Amino acid sequence: MRIDQARQLARRWVAEAGAGLPGFGGAFLTGSALWADGDAELPPSSDVDVTVIADPPVSIGKFMYEGVLLEVSSLPGIGSADEVLGDYHLAGSFHLPCVLADPTGRLTELQRAVARDFAARPWVLARCTAAMDRVRGWITGVDAAAPLPGQVTSWLFGTGVTTHVLLVAGLRNPTVRKRYAAVRELLAEHGRLDYHEVLLDLLGCAELSPERVERHLTALETAFDAAAPVRAPSYRFASDITEVSRPVAIDGSRELIRRGLHREAVFWMVATYARCLTKRAAAGLSGYEDGFMELLGDLDAATTADRRRRGDRVLSALPGLWRTALTLC
Repeated sequence: MRIDQARQLARRWVAEAGAGLPGFGGAFLTGSALWADGDAELPPSSDVDVTVIADPPVSIGKFMYEGVLLEVSSLPGIGSADEVLGDYHLAGSFHLPCVLADPTGRLTELQRAVARDFAARPWVLARCTAAMDRVRGWITGVDAAAPLPGQVTSWLFGTGVTTHVLLVAGLRNPTVRKRYAAVRELLAEHGRLDYHEVLLDLLGCAELSPERVERHLTALETAFDAAAPVRAPSYRFASDITEVSRPVAIDGSRELIRRGLHREAVFWMVATYARCLTKRAAAGLSGYEDGFMELLGDLDAATTADRRRRGDRVLSALPGLWRTALTLC
């Protein structure tokens, strides 16, 4: 299926189902399917991200629709053009023709305004600053009393948002799952692959071999298959750990490894492992922690003290990250 066909299916879902949500105020595309060339093929390991304006917000997640995997999230509303321009995820959507439905015309007006000013340097720097703040927020927000997957997620995403600072500076998609592969491509174009090694080192995977990452993926696959059929409606990301989401979570990581980007696959492997354990815990189940601990051990992040030390390294690296970002915008 081509990207443009997948976009049309997303539009159809909005017309058929999304528009019936309470307080519906429109819908728009986000993510890789928006940024990609419409004539390109939609990879089997990709979904199509849709955000619906609904008040009250609804939790929908991932599901199959007419042969395409949609991921639907919602917002109760959306701010002014200036507020969107300062939000690096929203701006990344609205600088492109993202609108799927617009009953009031407001989203279309926002899209035009954001597209006009998206690349203006003051707004680029504002979005980079927001990403830097997000790094600090995740790292300093690690709760040592939280369950292990929650602690790891805070450290992991705080570390991983360092890639977003640079992707935003380079006017690239601040993608979620493939962020390290995307930032590698950006830095290669600027002759700065040396800094990519810095980012991988902050995550703890710079020295991991393909064989070691494959071993961890095999263990993750077992944990994923054990968590996929579990019902945990209270867990926000439950739909990420289901059979229909397997091509994204598991096959997508294997695809990166086969492309020689095994280290770049590690970020989403850790995130997915944490989500598997959290989903099972939400249903009162345990197990499969050993493989998670082995992966964390390879990242030198197995203990609270390890993660605190690694988080401190990320915070210490922020001045250099900012200087690198300035060279990209």
